Amino acid sequence: MNPHVQRALLLLEQDRHEMAAQELRQALADAPDDALAHAVLAICLAAGKQYDEATGEAESAIHLAPDQPFGFYAYSVVLRARNRFPAAQEAIQQAIGMDSTQPSYFAQLGQLQFDQRRWNKALEAADAGLALDPENVECVNVRAMALVRLGRKMDAGNALKAALAHDPEDEFAHANLGWALIEQGDHEAAMEHFREALRLNPQLDWARQGIIEAMKAKYFIYRIMLGYFLWMMKLTRQMQWYFLIGAYLGFRFLVSLNQSHPEWSFWLMPLIIAYVAFALMTWIATPLFNLALRLNRFGRLALSREQIVTSTWVGCCVLAALIFLGVFFSGLFPDNYGPLFGAMACVFMIPPLSNIYNCEPGRPRILIVLVTAIMGLVGFFSSVPLLLFPVLPESLAGLLALPTIASLKAFPLVALGSQIAVNFLVMSRPRH
Repeated sequence: MNPHVQRALLLLEQDRHEMAAQELRQALADAPDDALAHAVLAICLAAGKQYDEATGEAESAIHLAPDQPFGFYAYSVVLRARNRFPAAQEAIQQAIGMDSTQPSYFAQLGQLQFDQRRWNKALEAADAGLALDPENVECVNVRAMALVRLGRKMDAGNALKAALAHDPEDEFAHANLGWALIEQGDHEAAMEHFREALRLNPQLDWARQGIIEAMKAKYFIYRIMLGYFLWMMKLTRQMQWYFLIGAYLGFRFLVSLNQSHPEWSFWLMPLIIAYVAFALMTWIATPLFNLALRLNRFGRLALSREQIVTSTWVGCCVLAALIFLGVFFSGLFPDNYGPLFGAMACVFMIPPLSNIYNCEPGRPRILIVLVTAIMGLVGFFSSVPLLLFPVLPESLAGLLALPTIASLKAFPLVALGSQIAVNFLVMSRPRH
């Protein structure tokens, strides 16, 4: 094997993709037809999000050595990075068909099944890999993640502890065990494993995000919301939408029942209020508690730049909503509902604002920025002109009357539609 390729493989194990790519380019300068070098370079480039070049390298590897399964494995890795899951699955199954003795191929298949929320199939693939090598760390991690999603948290924790007993330096096993412990409600123990994962690999975002969730779980309200979020993650995307739509239809039924039978309000109103409060918390809990972490000197260090930026935006929305409510209840503008609409608009702005960086770059992120802008405009014209109409010149008030009336009529639809759009855009995985 070319010494440059050997060094690249060592660097790849350490997640030093750029340095590995440099070694591989030197190897290809000496031997342009080295299929292994092309395949490994494809994996490095995919990690660096250089998708087009990575795809070309993987295709070159297959073209140069169509009888070698590693090229198909590399092609599957690239396609997975591009969110092209069916094609990636086809490629890895081709590799397994050519060589069914490599546990890493089954780990890749398991990862793809996991990405598509097929928890049982992910578990089957991981078990097939572990039948070849019971100590294969990749398969252990895939198996543990699938077990967590299937609700078998104790089995997942035991599997990861066994893996760490064999290899205590595996950062992914530490991070996955941390998440398994969060599922079990042991946030302090989870924090220890997340810290160890970050000590081994300071760039491991999976562990850093776990630390943030463990810190926020100290708050009772957030623990309830975290339990809901983790439960929702176990559902397929289709089931998630069924649940959300079903819950909303149930809410509408309760509202209709309350209107037709006002004598039942004593029993129905608490359910209606509970639904509204819970739905609101699902939208704003994460950014609000990220904002709370800004006040903690350790929490401040754990948040990413994007989370700090969005928590600042959320703080501005919360402050503006409180100011609007203060104005509304102060009595300075009697019979004027402009401040109330302004407060509601600020609250409805929080979900799209706080999820901008949770959407993948490209169309989803552009669309969520557009949703945020529309909600902001509708909120502005539903509130500010109403406050200013008494003091505005008649000509200017006439110009603002039409957009104000249109915004007031559109407000309920835009407010609800923006929240549905946020859920859809955050879930979307565009192909690269």
